[in-house]
Amino acid sequence: MKITSLIITLTVTTALVVLAQEGPVQDVKHEAKKAGETIKDGLETGGKKTKEAAETVGEKTKETAKTVGRKTKETAQTVGQKTKETAKTVNRKSKKALNKTKTETGGQQSTNPAPNTPSPTDR
Repeated sequence: MKITSLIITLTVTTALVVLAQEGPVQDVKHEAKKAGETIKDGLETGGKKTKEAAETVGEKTKETAKTVGRKTKETAQTVGQKTKETAKTVNRKSKKALNKTKTETGGQQSTNPAPNTPSPTDR
């Protein structure tokens, strides 16, 4: 009977120890699950924020590229227009100078005193 009592006592003691440990194990499992959910939520939020930031950067880059393209086009047109105007001015001044030179040389008489008719000694 002593052996039977001892076995029963050990069995009951073991059962109590297992039941006593089950509460903290459940608590640890619950806390681990909560921590996992918190981490998951944080990662989802971080992912959303990263996506939003990337979209914003993409939009700003696109806008900047359009602005730079437009400004470059405007600058090229302005430079082309100024070059064209300069070329016209140079051409006009060159023509004016050429006409002036022609007028001055055409209006002057020849300084050569030799007559156009041959002299009697040349025959």
